[in-house]
Amino acid sequence: MAGINADMVILTGNSHKEFAKLIAERLGVRLGACSIYHSSNRETVAEIGDSVRGRDVYIVQTGAKDVNNVVMESLILAYACKTSSAKNIVGVFPYMPYSKQSKMRKRGCIAAKLMAKLFCKSGFTHIITMDLHQKEVQGFFDIPVDNLRASPFLLQYIQESIPDYRNAVIVAKDPGLTKKATSYAERLRLGIAVIHGEQKVSDSDQIDGRSSPPPHNNLSTSPSASSSSLESRIIDVRLDIIPSLAEKNKPPMTVVGDVMGRIAIIVDDLIDDVAAFVAAAEVLKDRGAYKIYVLATHGLLSQDAPRLIEESPINEVVVTNTVPHEVQKLQCAKIKTVDISILISEAIRRIHNNESMSYLFRNYFWVMQKKPNCSKLKNLKQSNKLILLSITIDSTEYSIFEHHHITLFSDQFANVMDEFRVNNYM
Repeated sequence: MAGINADMVILTGNSHKEFAKLIAERLGVRLGACSIYHSSNRETVAEIGDSVRGRDVYIVQTGAKDVNNVVMESLILAYACKTSSAKNIVGVFPYMPYSKQSKMRKRGCIAAKLMAKLFCKSGFTHIITMDLHQKEVQGFFDIPVDNLRASPFLLQYIQESIPDYRNAVIVAKDPGLTKKATSYAERLRLGIAVIHGEQKVSDSDQIDGRSSPPPHNNLSTSPSASSSSLESRIIDVRLDIIPSLAEKNKPPMTVVGDVMGRIAIIVDDLIDDVAAFVAAAEVLKDRGAYKIYVLATHGLLSQDAPRLIEESPINEVVVTNTVPHEVQKLQCAKIKTVDISILISEAIRRIHNNESMSYLFRNYFWVMQKKPNCSKLKNLKQSNKLILLSITIDSTEYSIFEHHHITLFSDQFANVMDEFRVNNYM
């Protein structure tokens, strides 16, 4: 790949070595020598086999398997690179560990902010991640964070691998996912449905998880207690004027929108509780949906996930390879994987060459290739892929197609494309 030189080192821990190999292969570099293991006292030890002095180091890890070991591996490996005089240390976390814990719950803490501080202190100078569970996690870091999107790849899967997807409806598993579902529906020109009501109270139903104001029955109302001090009397009066919070009663799960005789496509950023998706699929099936697909960026599939999916009315579960799930995939034929290593590779290439990252966040992506011959053009028209325009750069003629897939392109080509006003197809 053009633009990659010997100043780059790609290292990985034990969380997702196959994904790191894919990235290194696409970038045309070898995976750096690195060994991370547990000593006899169960402490994590990192040994780097290649010199990183004055070089840009990219540490590829993901929040899977034993997430606490992943965090310690990443911190120790980054600090080892820092003390070895690495020029830049970029953490590549396709799935960010502890990104779900970005809100206060009861008397806990915001663990995502703690992780951000640890990563910054250990030596990371930049973070690349994908589809954070909550976007505000980016603000927890004191270093740049690029939060990439996997939606173009999932949109492409819908168009190319789901027969008769025009008869589909995009489904939000709960009202909090309506914005994401609407984004998919608008790009695919489809309708939307929302599942309302849950089997359990969601995190969004709590302000900070605490019982505030405290119930009146927890306060002593005896004459001696009420007259013990002026402070206690003031507290009693103040609590009397505070309206009490009515208890929420969640309605049973129901579908807002028409799914009768339609293909239901449930979209989410991650799958960690398969039972919730199974429950949603059963409701959709009862409402008349004849096929049900589940699409998500991160597949945090548990050991019993293959069995639950196999026994459910779900036809396919489509996830990217941000998290390893090869074992679960072998146990359940319904689980499909979309490779997004090309997007991570392009992000690394652009950061390494100090190029703009904005093209990776567009609502459309361009495929650059030479003008096809007549037979190729005929095949493209048959598959409803429209040629948008042709352009000549350095005596080479290119055709731009409507195509929901990202390939590597030059900045020169992208800058020329900025001069054209083209409809967003995604």
